Amino acid sequence: MSPKNPTPRYTVPGLTTKEGAQVIDLLSMRLHSLNDLALTLKHIHWNVTGPHFIAVHEMLDPQTLAVRGMADATAERISALGGVPQGTAGVLVAERTWQDYSVGRADAIAHLGALDLVYTGIIEDHRKAAAKAASLDPVTEDLLIEHLRSLEQFQWFVRAHLENSAGALSTADSGSEKKAAAAAGPSQPIPATKTANSKRAAKKPGARKRTA
Repeated sequence: MSPKNPTPRYTVPGLTTKEGAQVIDLLSMRLHSLNDLALTLKHIHWNVTGPHFIAVHEMLDPQTLAVRGMADATAERISALGGVPQGTAGVLVAERTWQDYSVGRADAIAHLGALDLVYTGIIEDHRKAAAKAASLDPVTEDLLIEHLRSLEQFQWFVRAHLENSAGALSTADSGSEKKAAAAAGPSQPIPATKTANSKRAAKKPGARKRTA
């Protein structure tokens, strides 16, 4: 469940303050998700190894910059709606419904296997948020759709490294980041970060990852 924001004292013309609050609430978790994704991309950028190092290392910086731009646009939309965007690390950790990225220093293709699952979660929940915004605020819906164009392209870039000549992904049916990393990368243990679980599991029972 996304964080609950107080009803704003004003919002954009054409929306009631109650509707504005609903859209702000919807965007608040998208902001957390994008900020977390930007941090995850940088973490992977710093920790890739192996023969594909330079290709993956350099591929991720433009994605990071683009995702930071998406986060900025999301925060500014929250402000325009009369809300207060929360961009601090403490609020992100307190309100998010997913654990830290679970792979540490590892082969570049192994990281891409795990990153594919991260993008899947982001994209699924961005699509759900866009569908909810459609009935409330088409401007916010348009913002989220624009994000999706880039996010889905970035996942395509990632998946191109995981696809075989038959068009199948090496990570198909992997239920966790570490399993996806193991399926994509060399046959060796995948080290985890100190704070991570073996899965990108929900922090609370029943909670979904990166939920809208």
